[in-house]
Amino acid sequence: MDIQESIRVAIVEDEQEIRELLEQIIDLSPGFSCKRTFSSCEDALPGLIADPPDVVLMDINLPGMDGISGTGKLTEQIPELNIIMLTIQDDPDLIYQSLCAGATGYLLKDTPPVKLLQAIEEVRQGGSPMSPSIARKVTMSFRPAVNYDLSDREKEILTRLTQGENYQVIAAELFISGHTVRTHIRNIYRKLQVNTRGEAVSTALRNKIV
Repeated sequence: MDIQESIRVAIVEDEQEIRELLEQIIDLSPGFSCKRTFSSCEDALPGLIADPPDVVLMDINLPGMDGISGTGKLTEQIPELNIIMLTIQDDPDLIYQSLCAGATGYLLKDTPPVKLLQAIEEVRQGGSPMSPSIARKVTMSFRPAVNYDLSDREKEILTRLTQGENYQVIAAELFISGHTVRTHIRNIYRKLQVNTRGEAVSTALRNKIV
Protein backbone atom coordinates (compact mmCIF):
# COMPACT_ATOMS: atom_id res chain seq x y z
CA MET A 1 0.00 0.00 0.00
CA ASP A 2 2.93 2.33 0.58
CA ILE A 3 3.35 3.14 -3.11
CA GLN A 4 -0.36 3.54 -3.74
CA GLU A 5 -2.76 6.33 -2.94
CA SER A 6 -4.53 5.82 0.38
CA ILE A 7 -8.00 4.32 0.38
CA ARG A 8 -10.38 7.14 1.31
CA VAL A 9 -13.04 6.06 3.79
CA ALA A 10 -16.15 7.87 5.03
CA ILE A 11 -18.03 6.86 8.18
CA VAL A 12 -21.75 7.21 8.90
CA GLU A 13 -22.28 6.35 12.58
CA ASP A 14 -24.39 8.14 15.16
CA GLU A 15 -22.53 7.00 18.29
CA GLN A 16 -19.68 9.44 18.79
CA GLU A 17 -17.40 7.02 20.64
CA ILE A 18 -17.66 4.39 17.92
CA ARG A 19 -17.33 6.99 15.17
CA GLU A 20 -14.15 8.42 16.68
CA LEU A 21 -12.71 4.94 17.28
CA LEU A 22 -13.27 3.97 13.65
CA GLU A 23 -11.76 7.24 12.49
CA GLN A 24 -8.69 6.60 14.62
CA ILE A 25 -8.28 3.02 13.37
CA ILE A 26 -8.41 4.18 9.76
CA ASP A 27 -6.20 7.26 10.08
CA LEU A 28 -3.51 5.42 12.04
CA SER A 29 -3.30 2.60 9.48
CA PRO A 30 -0.87 3.02 6.55
CA GLY A 31 -2.66 3.11 3.22
CA PHE A 32 -5.96 4.37 4.65
CA SER A 33 -7.38 7.80 5.36
CA CYS A 34 -10.67 8.85 6.93
CA LYS A 35 -12.12 11.37 4.51
CA ARG A 36 -15.17 12.47 6.51
CA THR A 37 -17.44 11.33 9.31
CA PHE A 38 -21.18 11.86 9.71
CA SER A 39 -23.69 11.16 12.47
CA SER A 40 -26.73 10.77 10.20
CA CYS A 41 -27.68 9.97 6.62
CA GLU A 42 -29.29 13.37 6.26
CA ASP A 43 -25.91 14.98 6.90
CA ALA A 44 -23.98 12.39 4.89
CA LEU A 45 -25.89 12.24 1.61
CA PRO A 46 -25.09 15.69 0.19
CA GLY A 47 -21.39 15.44 0.98
CA LEU A 48 -20.95 11.85 -0.19
CA ILE A 49 -22.79 12.47 -3.46
CA ALA A 50 -20.82 15.64 -4.16
CA ASP A 51 -17.44 14.10 -3.34
CA PRO A 52 -17.61 10.29 -3.10
CA PRO A 53 -14.99 8.42 -1.08
CA ASP A 54 -13.62 5.02 -2.07
CA VAL A 55 -15.53 3.18 0.67
CA VAL A 56 -18.36 4.10 3.04
CA LEU A 57 -18.82 2.41 6.43
CA MET A 58 -22.56 2.65 7.12
CA ASP A 59 -24.43 1.91 10.33
CA ILE A 60 -28.02 0.68 10.03
CA ASN A 61 -29.68 2.06 13.16
CA LEU A 62 -29.38 5.80 12.66
CA PRO A 63 -31.56 8.71 13.82
CA GLY A 64 -33.94 9.80 11.11
CA MET A 65 -33.17 8.01 7.87
CA ASP A 66 -31.82 4.50 8.53
CA GLY A 67 -28.64 3.23 6.93
CA ILE A 68 -30.39 0.90 4.49
CA SER A 69 -32.50 3.72 3.08
CA GLY A 70 -29.40 5.91 2.95
CA THR A 71 -27.51 3.21 1.09
CA GLY A 72 -30.31 2.96 -1.45
CA LYS A 73 -30.29 6.70 -2.07
CA LEU A 74 -26.50 6.74 -2.45
CA THR A 75 -26.38 3.85 -4.89
CA GLU A 76 -29.17 5.38 -6.94
CA GLN A 77 -26.88 8.36 -7.51
CA ILE A 78 -23.53 6.51 -7.53
CA PRO A 79 -24.08 2.83 -8.45
CA GLU A 80 -20.37 2.02 -8.24
CA LEU A 81 -19.97 3.35 -4.68
CA ASN A 82 -18.62 0.73 -2.24
CA ILE A 83 -20.72 0.66 0.93
CA ILE A 84 -20.01 -1.71 3.80
CA MET A 85 -22.75 -2.02 6.40
CA LEU A 86 -21.12 -1.98 9.85
CA THR A 87 -23.73 -2.90 12.42
CA ILE A 88 -24.71 -5.03 15.40
CA GLN A 89 -27.66 -6.38 13.42
CA ASP A 90 -27.40 -9.95 12.08
CA ASP A 91 -31.06 -10.30 11.13
CA PRO A 92 -31.34 -12.09 7.73
CA ASP A 93 -34.03 -9.65 6.58
CA LEU A 94 -31.76 -6.67 7.25
CA ILE A 95 -28.87 -8.40 5.46
CA TYR A 96 -31.13 -9.01 2.47
CA GLN A 97 -32.49 -5.45 2.49
CA SER A 98 -28.98 -4.02 2.72
CA LEU A 99 -27.71 -6.02 -0.25
CA CYS A 100 -30.80 -5.17 -2.26
CA ALA A 101 -30.19 -1.48 -1.46
CA GLY A 102 -26.73 -1.78 -3.01
CA ALA A 103 -24.40 -2.55 -0.08
CA THR A 104 -21.25 -4.37 -1.19
CA GLY A 105 -20.35 -5.78 2.22
CA TYR A 106 -21.85 -6.52 5.63
CA LEU A 107 -19.78 -6.61 8.82
CA LEU A 108 -20.67 -6.84 12.47
CA LYS A 109 -19.31 -4.20 14.80
CA ASP A 110 -17.31 -6.78 16.75
CA THR A 111 -15.11 -7.29 13.68
CA PRO A 112 -11.44 -6.89 14.77
CA PRO A 113 -9.70 -3.79 13.38
CA VAL A 114 -7.32 -5.83 11.19
CA LYS A 115 -10.29 -7.65 9.64
CA LEU A 116 -12.09 -4.36 9.09
CA LEU A 117 -9.11 -2.96 7.20
CA GLN A 118 -8.84 -6.15 5.17
CA ALA A 119 -12.54 -5.85 4.28
CA ILE A 120 -12.06 -2.26 3.12
CA GLU A 121 -9.19 -3.38 0.89
CA GLU A 122 -11.19 -6.36 -0.36
CA VAL A 123 -14.19 -4.29 -1.39
CA ARG A 124 -11.86 -2.03 -3.40
CA GLN A 125 -10.64 -5.16 -5.24
CA GLY A 126 -14.13 -6.23 -6.24
CA GLY A 127 -14.97 -8.39 -3.23
CA SER A 128 -18.07 -8.43 -1.05
CA PRO A 129 -16.71 -8.88 2.48
CA MET A 130 -18.98 -10.31 5.14
CA SER A 131 -18.51 -11.42 8.71
CA PRO A 132 -18.35 -15.25 8.79
CA SER A 133 -21.70 -15.58 10.58
CA ILE A 134 -23.30 -13.27 8.02
CA ALA A 135 -21.85 -15.25 5.10
CA ARG A 136 -23.35 -18.43 6.57
CA LYS A 137 -26.78 -16.81 6.86
CA VAL A 138 -26.56 -15.67 3.23
CA THR A 139 -25.55 -19.14 2.03
CA MET A 140 -28.30 -20.85 4.05
CA SER A 141 -30.93 -18.54 2.56
CA PHE A 142 -30.38 -19.97 -0.91
CA ARG A 143 -32.99 -22.37 -2.30
CA PRO A 144 -33.48 -23.42 -5.95
CA ALA A 145 -36.27 -21.41 -7.51
CA VAL A 146 -36.24 -19.23 -10.62
CA ASN A 147 -34.37 -20.74 -13.57
CA TYR A 148 -32.02 -18.22 -15.13
CA ASP A 149 -30.33 -20.89 -17.27
CA LEU A 150 -27.02 -20.52 -15.43
CA SER A 151 -24.41 -23.16 -16.09
CA ASP A 152 -23.02 -25.19 -13.19
CA ARG A 153 -19.83 -23.11 -13.33
CA GLU A 154 -21.79 -19.84 -13.34
CA LYS A 155 -23.83 -21.02 -10.33
CA GLU A 156 -20.63 -21.92 -8.52
CA ILE A 157 -19.12 -18.51 -9.21
CA LEU A 158 -22.34 -16.70 -8.23
CA THR A 159 -22.40 -18.59 -4.94
CA ARG A 160 -18.82 -17.54 -4.27
CA LEU A 161 -19.72 -13.92 -5.05
CA THR A 162 -22.45 -14.03 -2.40
CA GLN A 163 -19.85 -15.30 0.07
CA GLY A 164 -17.70 -12.23 -0.52
CA GLU A 165 -14.90 -13.79 -2.58
CA ASN A 166 -13.14 -11.51 -5.06
CA TYR A 167 -12.18 -12.43 -8.61
CA GLN A 168 -8.60 -13.39 -7.73
CA VAL A 169 -9.70 -15.78 -4.98
CA ILE A 170 -12.35 -17.37 -7.21
CA ALA A 171 -9.81 -17.90 -9.99
CA ALA A 172 -7.30 -19.49 -7.62
CA GLU A 173 -9.80 -21.80 -5.94
CA LEU A 174 -11.37 -22.94 -9.22
CA PHE A 175 -7.99 -23.22 -11.00
CA ILE A 176 -9.04 -20.92 -13.83
CA SER A 177 -7.69 -17.60 -15.07
CA GLY A 178 -8.93 -14.21 -13.96
CA HIS A 179 -10.01 -13.56 -17.55
CA THR A 180 -12.17 -16.69 -17.47
CA VAL A 181 -13.76 -15.59 -14.19
CA ARG A 182 -14.60 -12.17 -15.65
CA THR A 183 -16.10 -13.84 -18.73
CA HIS A 184 -18.33 -16.02 -16.55
CA ILE A 185 -19.37 -13.00 -14.47
CA ARG A 186 -20.27 -11.03 -17.61
CA ASN A 187 -22.47 -13.95 -18.64
CA ILE A 188 -24.03 -14.07 -15.16
CA TYR A 189 -24.79 -10.34 -15.33
CA ARG A 190 -26.35 -10.77 -18.77
CA LYS A 191 -28.55 -13.68 -17.71
CA LEU A 192 -29.65 -11.98 -14.50
CA GLN A 193 -30.08 -8.66 -16.35
CA VAL A 194 -27.91 -6.76 -13.84
CA ASN A 195 -24.88 -4.49 -14.13
CA THR A 196 -23.02 -4.79 -10.82
CA ARG A 197 -21.90 -7.36 -8.28
CA GLY A 198 -24.28 -5.97 -5.66
CA GLU A 199 -27.22 -6.28 -8.05
CA ALA A 200 -26.21 -9.86 -8.90
CA VAL A 201 -26.02 -10.82 -5.23
CA SER A 202 -29.33 -9.14 -4.36
CA THR A 203 -31.05 -10.76 -7.38
CA ALA A 204 -29.69 -14.15 -6.32
CA LEU A 205 -30.97 -13.65 -2.78
CA ARG A 206 -34.32 -12.25 -3.82
CA ASN A 207 -35.02 -15.04 -6.31
CA LYS A 208 -33.27 -17.84 -4.37
CA ILE A 209 -30.95 -18.75 -7.24
CA VAL A 210 -28.10 -21.33 -7.01
